[in-house]
Amino acid sequence: MSRRMLLILAVTCAVAVGNIYFPQAIGPLVAAGLHVSPDSAAAVVTATQIGYTAGMVLLVPLGDRLPHRSFLVVLLALTGLALLAAGCASALPALIAASTLVGLTTVGAQIVGPLAAGLVAADRQGAVIGTLLSGSTGGMLLARTFSGTLGEWLGWRAPYLVAAVLALLLATVLAFAVPTTTPSSRQRYAALLAEPLRLLRTEPELRRSCFYQATVFAGFSAVWTCLALLLAGPAYGLGAQAVGMIALVGAATMVCTPVAGRLVDRYGPDPVNLVCILGVLASAAILTAGARGGTVGLATLTLGTLLLDTAMQSGMVANQVRVYALRINARSRLNTAYMTCAYLGGSAGSWLGVRVWSQAGWWGVCVLVALLAALALARHLLALYKFEESPARTRVENADDHGHHPGTGGSDQASYGTSVTRPRRRLTRRGRGGHATGAGQAPRAG
Repeated sequence: MSRRMLLILAVTCAVAVGNIYFPQAIGPLVAAGLHVSPDSAAAVVTATQIGYTAGMVLLVPLGDRLPHRSFLVVLLALTGLALLAAGCASALPALIAASTLVGLTTVGAQIVGPLAAGLVAADRQGAVIGTLLSGSTGGMLLARTFSGTLGEWLGWRAPYLVAAVLALLLATVLAFAVPTTTPSSRQRYAALLAEPLRLLRTEPELRRSCFYQATVFAGFSAVWTCLALLLAGPAYGLGAQAVGMIALVGAATMVCTPVAGRLVDRYGPDPVNLVCILGVLASAAILTAGARGGTVGLATLTLGTLLLDTAMQSGMVANQVRVYALRINARSRLNTAYMTCAYLGGSAGSWLGVRVWSQAGWWGVCVLVALLAALALARHLLALYKFEESPARTRVENADDHGHHPGTGGSDQASYGTSVTRPRRRLTRRGRGGHATGAGQAPRAG
């Protein structure tokens, strides 16, 4: 994959993800412009998120059934039209309906990931996925700033109309830039929808990756849900703008995720997962000092959230590399299962965080994060122990038809849930991490 192609796909992720988050910054402007209460205007954000969840379940599995180029173009075109409808809405019900359609169709980032994984060699997938995740993070952060500033200048409709133009322009670019791909499945639509649940039942490595992401994302969501309550409380007495400034520090993860991806390519997902889970534990310890208030407390909150963001996003790169390696002909369905579990974990974390906050305050939230990370760590150490206890069995299961084994040039991407941890080799500096090849790809010479 060329750098130009990777940049286009990263921008696609940024635009698609940004469409979910930019309405959050213009809620008061929508309320004033349509003469409704702020609580009623908040339904626009809720509708977008509900639509996005539905799109994850109903549309993303089609990425294995339809050609990627035409599917992405249609999704972006529909998103652009829905954004135009939202920008021209004359009443709140029409805006809510259009926002639901925006969320439903702006799932392009979840299609781009499996597409990119199939366009690059297995030993570059981590770096590519990390770059795409950087695009998603940038879209999330910039969308809020962009929409808030533009809305203040030109009114609440302007962000919708500009986003519509961007989506339609990007659809045109992708129609010519994305290479032709062959669908990997011919299953009926109903079977595609049921497949993510079946994969969760039959793929242990998918369940493991989902568990890691769900627990870590739950802790992440708990922190960010309760951070606004802490900053607005007596310890700080700050407003929502302070939360936004701390959130901007998370832009550093745009640099960290490609680095994490390269480490995954070299050493495999498991070592990166271990470091990231330990990073979440360390962030929980640092964040506890935020309860003190003052300048020191604010500094520890900034450092702790930065470490938490970096660990969560970098761990996601490792998890997705592991998930995409399981079955190359079912990557979109695997991604549906993985992302659905992650979002369920995040929702549960927000719910738990608020309740823990009401009973135990900020200290309780930090303990919750530490407990969730400890669960992930225990599961990870168990997986590493089982892998170390049965290296011979794992190597036999992963051997290809030519007798090649992981770390010696053969395929080390498991098709049915075996570990994709790459044993080290005493060869060249690049070869220390082992080279992985997906199922159905030609093995590389050692």
